[in-house]
Amino acid sequence: MTDRKTGPATKLVHGGRRPEWRGKLVNVPVERASSILFEDLAELRASKPGHGRYRYGLQGTATYWALAEALTELEPGAAGTVLYPTGLASITGPLLSLLTAGDELLVPDSVYGPTRKFCDTMLRRLGIATRYYDPLVGSGIADLFSESTRMVVLESPGSLTMEVQDVAAICAAARERSIVTLLDNTWATPLLFPAIAAGVDVTIMAATKYVGGHADVMLGSATTTASYYERIQTAAWDLGFAVSPDDCFLASRGLRTMAVRLRQHEANALKVAHWLKTRSEVGRVLHPALADCPGHGFWQRDFRGSSGLFSFELAGDAAAHRDAFVDALNLFGIGYSWGGYESLVLPVDPQRTVSDPPARNLVRLHIGLEDPDDLIADLAASFDQAGRSP
Repeated sequence: MTDRKTGPATKLVHGGRRPEWRGKLVNVPVERASSILFEDLAELRASKPGHGRYRYGLQGTATYWALAEALTELEPGAAGTVLYPTGLASITGPLLSLLTAGDELLVPDSVYGPTRKFCDTMLRRLGIATRYYDPLVGSGIADLFSESTRMVVLESPGSLTMEVQDVAAICAAARERSIVTLLDNTWATPLLFPAIAAGVDVTIMAATKYVGGHADVMLGSATTTASYYERIQTAAWDLGFAVSPDDCFLASRGLRTMAVRLRQHEANALKVAHWLKTRSEVGRVLHPALADCPGHGFWQRDFRGSSGLFSFELAGDAAAHRDAFVDALNLFGIGYSWGGYESLVLPVDPQRTVSDPPARNLVRLHIGLEDPDDLIADLAASFDQAGRSP
């Protein structure tokens, strides 16, 4: 465990690498296990599940604990991290842990589509009500609280339309009413936005993305305070959320280089975003670091930088050729997810119920680690080719 006074990049390198877990090796090795053997029945009966305690494979081994501990150390004020087999599970797990029949949760209208689906289907069947709110409501969230409101979900920025929320104001209003706050912090990671310090109770990430960094692992994390850690961890075990030690190892390896990768994602994405603003085919670029992005002031106030994901709107006649534009790209893969070293593109049509998206005819880009000039040349060629489409 590292000294908590060290900087984030140092924590990334040293976090979770306890000598008792790695021995003389640099990395904590992959420990694959279902059964854990005890010396006698007395030892078995005395065993309790918990961080760093061998009991059964479901409760983890050193490979799991090393990653969980490293992620916890990145969030000042956090008590622990629970790992999940997917990013979506890191959202659904805490929701199931902390909500019960008759409760209500508030969810931003810009939320990740699978989160919306889970709220509208599974939670509804369990008697848990969801109300959607304008992501830019800020302290006005207090006017939406009812007697049954138990949780506020935040996603900042929104994963499609990139609005940056006033997290501090929303969390302050929720805390006054003892309402739990949960933030999807996948875009920024704790390197760019330390969420617990900003007042968030539970901060989750799809570790599939920037933590893993190589498009080869499925993983999620929920980092939280002492008030909720045991409840969320116990529920994860009760629900049978087991995480592969191989995936934990890959994520730990990716974590060590996340700081340098994020800096390059940021530089590349900003170069591409500024270039897109010069194109007549583009109506609006939705990147939190740009002044005209909704909530930019909150990004400027709260964030230490930006990552590689943003969206842009196709304008006028170009909107009719969105599919042709996407299909003409060569260096951008067409596919879901993001956060890996490779650039990706996806046409997106945000679902809204209470607010209008800031733009339509959207294309979402994840800018990877390629030479940004090559990505710009690819985008320019695709605009030209799509413009010639019938």
